[in-house]
Amino acid sequence: MSTLYERIGGEKAVDAAVDIFYRKILSDDRISEFFDGVDMAAQAQKQKAFLTMVFGGPNKYSGKDLREGHKHMKLNDVHLDAVIENLGATLQELGVAEADIAEIAGIANSVRDDVLNR
Repeated sequence: MSTLYERIGGEKAVDAAVDIFYRKILSDDRISEFFDGVDMAAQAQKQKAFLTMVFGGPNKYSGKDLREGHKHMKLNDVHLDAVIENLGATLQELGVAEADIAEIAGIANSVRDDVLNR
């Protein structure tokens, strides 16, 4: 059985998704402020490696775990919902199957407490 990473199109798809995703995030007033002063090129590279790992592709992620990486941000459910919504819209735009988008949303929701430090 193929991995989610393979089903969505591998490295090219993850690269395209992260680039589109961050354009959406940076124009979303609910969450854009969290990226003020962030090196977005470096952030995108970390996100690409993280999503590749999470989706079952090659693991080259060496960043912090979700709890540690987000604890300074004072995030709440509205913020995480905005991220998941923007990710879903990005994946739809790229023609990812609805079942795969639902699986990705499930993965994101499964780590909600870690991201929100609860």
